[in-house]
Amino acid sequence: MFTGIIEAVGRIERIEPRNGDWRLTVSTGKLDMSDVAIGDSIATSGVCLTAIELGSDHYVADVSAETLAVTTFRDKTVGTPVNLEKALRLQDRLGGHLVSGHVDGIGVVKAITPEARSWRYQIEAPVALARYIAAKGSITLDGISLTVNHVDGTLFDVNIVPHTRQETTMQFLQVGDRVNLEVDLIARYLERLLTGPMEDEQGGSDDRLKILLAERGFV
Repeated sequence: MFTGIIEAVGRIERIEPRNGDWRLTVSTGKLDMSDVAIGDSIATSGVCLTAIELGSDHYVADVSAETLAVTTFRDKTVGTPVNLEKALRLQDRLGGHLVSGHVDGIGVVKAITPEARSWRYQIEAPVALARYIAAKGSITLDGISLTVNHVDGTLFDVNIVPHTRQETTMQFLQVGDRVNLEVDLIARYLERLLTGPMEDEQGGSDDRLKILLAERGFV
């Protein structure tokens, strides 16, 4: 698990195609690698990767064909900057929100508009993900925990303050770029609870959860 609070911006140093998948070497920039062990997870632009080799300033990870198919890694080349975050420890502060590092879909940057000292980014999400995105809810964009400001169909806006822009890959994004999206975990599980089959201990229908949520104004 991760929090979506980016710890460093690294760069892809090497890409080795291997029978349909990739082996990546990623330079870690200012990321503290002193407590990272082989087998640990590192979120790389929102994708949970497992470190299989380590150095003081880099790590190596395998990227499966499935990950290449459902994330923006296919767009990346040697030198591409990536957001980095080490896995969450139980004693850490949860500064963002709970992030799994499992990408749900790919969004497209539609507009970047300066607002005072900040920037408003408009992102188009896949139709299948749009129902999980709510104004003032959380979303992960290339591994960054962000608050959704506005939603209009498949389009949503996020506001990027100067610190976030400076310390993440948001500074490099341009209109038309693709980004990894992970929707809020709660939204996904809530939908499953509401739409999936629910049975009581005798195997009959159990609508108590739906009734409770309706009483509290959630549905």
